[in-house]
Amino acid sequence: MTKHIFITGGVVSSLGKGLSAAAIGMLLERRGLKVSMQKLDPYINVDPGTMSPFQHGEVYVTDDGAETDLDLGHYERFTHAVLRKSSNYTTGKIYQSVIRKERRGDYLGRTVQVIPHITDAIKEAIYAGVTDDDVDVAITEIGGTVGDIESLPFMEAIRQFGLENDRHDCMYVHVTLLPFLRAAGEMKTKPTQQSVGKLREIGIQPDILLCRTEQPMTEDMARKISLFCNVRKEAVIEERDVEFSIYEVPVSLMTAHTDRMIVDHLHLTDRGEPDISDWMAMLERIRACDTRVEIAVVGKYIELHDAYKSIYESLSHAGIANDCEIVLRKVSAEDVADRGPAAVLGGVHGLLVPGGFGERGLEGKIEAIRWAREEGVPFFGICLGMQCAVIEAARHLAGLEGAHTLEHSPHTPHPVIHLMEEQKGVENKGGTMRLGAYDCDLVPGSRAHDLYGVDRISERHRHRFEFNDAYRERLEAAGLRATGINPQLGLVEIVELTDHPFFMGVQYHPEFKSRPLAPHPIFRGFVQAARERATGKSSGVLQPQGTRA
Repeated sequence: MTKHIFITGGVVSSLGKGLSAAAIGMLLERRGLKVSMQKLDPYINVDPGTMSPFQHGEVYVTDDGAETDLDLGHYERFTHAVLRKSSNYTTGKIYQSVIRKERRGDYLGRTVQVIPHITDAIKEAIYAGVTDDDVDVAITEIGGTVGDIESLPFMEAIRQFGLENDRHDCMYVHVTLLPFLRAAGEMKTKPTQQSVGKLREIGIQPDILLCRTEQPMTEDMARKISLFCNVRKEAVIEERDVEFSIYEVPVSLMTAHTDRMIVDHLHLTDRGEPDISDWMAMLERIRACDTRVEIAVVGKYIELHDAYKSIYESLSHAGIANDCEIVLRKVSAEDVADRGPAAVLGGVHGLLVPGGFGERGLEGKIEAIRWAREEGVPFFGICLGMQCAVIEAARHLAGLEGAHTLEHSPHTPHPVIHLMEEQKGVENKGGTMRLGAYDCDLVPGSRAHDLYGVDRISERHRHRFEFNDAYRERLEAAGLRATGINPQLGLVEIVELTDHPFFMGVQYHPEFKSRPLAPHPIFRGFVQAARERATGKSSGVLQPQGTRA
């Protein structure tokens, strides 16, 4: 029978529940256990696909086409858990399912209420999140903060879940905060006490407390928290801010024997202490990096770090593979348009233009790409970034004056980017884009083929507009080659410039498949080219290694 761990958070949001859940999942996997990961979000949107990145951060996409919370990216970067549409539920998705049942008459005339109908639907979602029959431990993170009105049905559901199952089949881990008051020179435990008190009022007694803190937690504090929160002292665990990398989190949890406590509580049979020697070697490489490579990321949502979370992490992974530290220069696309690319991009070793929606900043992205092409600066474009590269090449290499995308310029004389045939007539915005994993055949001898080391790849998509194949011959004649093609529909997925240190655009989102121990091949190659520009010599560490399974 699958065991269940519920991760809740208190005091404030953004404490790192997702990272903690992912780190626990990784340690349990290293003990030989199979885990599944799930996020339950209390907002009413059915999914984050229609939400502004300023509100939500990035939208993470799974292989089966689910638009999900960015924490699922942490789950996949730390574990091998299979994530599907059932790995992320929102209040909107839960209520939608209940209302559909009510409209069909499934409730046989009964009054539909939060308890039991909504909470029952949440429990059904928790069981659905166990993605395979042989999963040993299902880890479910509850979004929001204990005490929020929006979270109450989810808290009630996991309380009932624990009541309906054996106490050794269910476990509660609460992530909380020990704020440090600089004026007083001390940390305070009262917010943690009140957070746990609120959780216990709901009927949930946490089994483990993960205490986020900037400063070391003393033994006296641990004893005090244990006493007032009714949690055994050894289960009051310090989760201090990491020094170098978020990938240190599993190490700190293992040092505190968190994984051993979980295994003991759930009566799990495992292979013993986890072997994380490869993980430790990776952390040593991070600490040893003495070469700094500056990458400019020119985007529309640059003010919010989480808007491009997976891209930043993928650059970090590629930096590890190339023995260099990635220094990010976050640049607003509008700033490029207003001040000129040379003024805001001068001195960077590589340029990355990520995806996005809307016309704002589009011309700034195009100007930044032109600057990188003309200056020989390594360039990598993703989704809209690839489309901007096509527009730039059409205008300035192929001489197609006024070339644009039909998304923002319906009367352009040269629609080099146009709406996909399957998207025509689509009215609903949520969940209707080209989503999830699709195949791509690579042209032998291309840079993409060399980097991947295979003939066919599978990558995740999230877009409506595509390269217009009617312009393919003219663009290739101008030097922009199509080097990746979807075999089913003939869609262009990758473009490259042949005479450039590194110039590549991809229609898909490779950042969703990069891992710290298995960096994405294109990110690896892009950072290698940027490193060579920074140092004037080859790193000597990059070899095509194929794609991660």
